[in-house]
Amino acid sequence: MATTRRHFIGSAALTGGLAAELAAEAPQNVSPNDRTRVALIGQGIRGNEDARTALRVSGVELVAVADVYQGRLDRSKELWGNQLFITRDYREVLARPDVDAVIIATPDHWHQRMAIDAMNAGKDVYCEKPMVQLISDGADVIAAQKRTGRVMQVGSQRVSSIVYQKAKDLIEAGAIGEINTVEAWVDRNSAQGAWQYSIPPDASTSTIDWDRFIGRAPKLPFDPVRLFRWRNYRDYGTGVGGDLFVHLFSGMHYILSSNGPTRVYSTGGIRYWKDGRDVPDVMLGLYDYPARGKFPAFNVTLRVNFIAGARENGGFKFIGSEGVLILDQGVTLAKQPRETEPGYSIESFPKPMQDAFMKQYREKYPMRPAAAENMRSSDEERFVAPAGYSDQLDHMRIFVQAVRTRKPVVEDPAFGFRAAGPALLSNISYFEQRVCTWNPETMTMAS
Repeated sequence: MATTRRHFIGSAALTGGLAAELAAEAPQNVSPNDRTRVALIGQGIRGNEDARTALRVSGVELVAVADVYQGRLDRSKELWGNQLFITRDYREVLARPDVDAVIIATPDHWHQRMAIDAMNAGKDVYCEKPMVQLISDGADVIAAQKRTGRVMQVGSQRVSSIVYQKAKDLIEAGAIGEINTVEAWVDRNSAQGAWQYSIPPDASTSTIDWDRFIGRAPKLPFDPVRLFRWRNYRDYGTGVGGDLFVHLFSGMHYILSSNGPTRVYSTGGIRYWKDGRDVPDVMLGLYDYPARGKFPAFNVTLRVNFIAGARENGGFKFIGSEGVLILDQGVTLAKQPRETEPGYSIESFPKPMQDAFMKQYREKYPMRPAAAENMRSSDEERFVAPAGYSDQLDHMRIFVQAVRTRKPVVEDPAFGFRAAGPALLSNISYFEQRVCTWNPETMTMAS
């Protein structure tokens, strides 16, 4: 097998114009018109990372942080300065005239309300995935964005990755022929990977605005585990489907220019993390995708496993009629041309008939001479991004640029809901033990 290794050289030729500045960015003097003032709503693990990433973009200032836990607000000032405005009420952030855009990194059950409130307040929105917690939430967010004209980008960064762009380019160019099936997976083998996050020692009703955290969820007595490990509970999160399947859907829909599946079925269970969570730690999904554009109909299987026996990993395998493309931290293309000879099975024929059959067969399919190029089972190439590359940084740069130029983004509310929809249907299928049908064009679920 011949193997070559190629590095991405630059963004222009490889990413269709996606931003891909790869060196660490030094502070730059920018004009006041190019300054973007951002507020963070939800300073948890993901929100903290989003804020740090935003501050790597030239001209971005973090001016406010909202969170229901006082410890996170105190930590925000430690990180970003005493001048920072902090509050437990996100509405105070939206009322500030010095906020151009907000990053929403709260538990999922707040995404719809906060995104709509922010756009109504004239703020642009970077909302973490999944865009919404419930199927019924999606249309209202899409309508609010259209009505207000604000920029809204969902935070599944693979859509802005040069690695995913390379996979898209190869598949669209016919590198593996017609897509037959797609396999995707995420395996985790750690407590943190299974959302067993640390609980602050001072967590109490005096340091946490419990009612504000609860929001529209069922009213329950104070329980810090439900706040700091909210992904484990259906009341606030979306489990494996919304946290991880949605990444797989986002990346795959971008690569294949797909709007989503028409049928969804999932199964799984709580196999290991029997810690009070009510969402599975193992989930498998099966999806029917209709023909669209140059792509014929195909099937998809997704898997998330929080008790993997091996190292943590994830990726895609696109299986086509002419080869296989594997997508992980890079892209591996294994060409496997379709067999031109049908072969034969003539052992049960009488010997004279075998001879006659083979004579005609070889006239149509002559024997190829033995040669190295004829003996290879496939030609494999590997494409990798440069060391230190960050798709998350590219994704945030694209959002900030859209805020400044008012140009549309790829992962807008419609794209975000088309990824969230089948992820949330996976949960419905699992809990209701049934096949779900979905219209990816109208983004509606059949009754």
